[in-house]
Amino acid sequence: MATPERIPVERRRRRPTRSGSLLSAEAITEAALTLIEAPGGNALTVRRLGAALGCDPSAVYRYFPDTDAVLLAVADRLIQDSLEGFAPGGGWREELRDFAQRLHRSMLTHPRLAAVRASRVTTGPAEARAVDLGIGILLRAGFPPDRAVRNYRLFVDTVLAQAAVDAAVLDLDEERREQQGAAWTTHHAGLPAEEYPNLYAVRDHLALMAGALLPEILEMVIDRFAGELEARG
Repeated sequence: MATPERIPVERRRRRPTRSGSLLSAEAITEAALTLIEAPGGNALTVRRLGAALGCDPSAVYRYFPDTDAVLLAVADRLIQDSLEGFAPGGGWREELRDFAQRLHRSMLTHPRLAAVRASRVTTGPAEARAVDLGIGILLRAGFPPDRAVRNYRLFVDTVLAQAAVDAAVLDLDEERREQQGAAWTTHHAGLPAEEYPNLYAVRDHLALMAGALLPEILEMVIDRFAGELEARG
C-alpha cells in the first residue's frame, strides 16, 4: 500500500466516504476523538474508525500509518484548542499562569487523553507552537537560551504531570471519585497513633490532601524562576 507521503495532497484531503462526506486527516482525527470519549471508548481501532466514518478501514492508512499516529494527531488537535485565544503581552508570570491553566483545563476536559498528552511528543504544529510560545515567554523574561529551554521543560512537565493526575481522578466513576476524596478523612485520619504517629498528629488537617494543587505548584515554580532571574541580576 502506498504511504501517505507518496499520495498527492489533493487525493489525501478529498476522498468521499460511503456516506458521501469527504474523508480527510481532520475528519479522521475528529472521529477518533469522538470514539475515545464515548462511554467505554478507550480502544481505538482502524475498524472502529472506518465504521464511524462510513468508509473502508484501509482508507485510514492513506492519512495515518497506524492508530498511534491518529492518537498523536488527536493530542495535537487538543493542544491547538487549548491555545485558542492565548495572546502573550502581559508580564511573564501572568503569561505562564494563563498558559498553565489552559493546558490544565484542556486535559481535564479530555481526561482519557491526558496520559498521552503528558508523556508523548506529537511532533504536530500545535505542539511546536506551544513550545515556541512557552520558551518565548521565558526568553522575554530574561533567561538565556539554555535556561529558557530547561525551565520550560521544568514548567510544562510539572503542569502536565499534575493535570494527568487530576484527569485520572476525574475519569473515575462518581462512586470511586467520592471514595478517593473521602479516603483521607474516613480512613487515614482514623489510623491508630501507635502505628502511624505522624498521620495521627495531623489527622485534623488531612482533608487538605484532597484539595486542588495546581495553583500552589504553579506559584512555587514561578517563584523559583523569579529567584533565578534575581540571582542573575
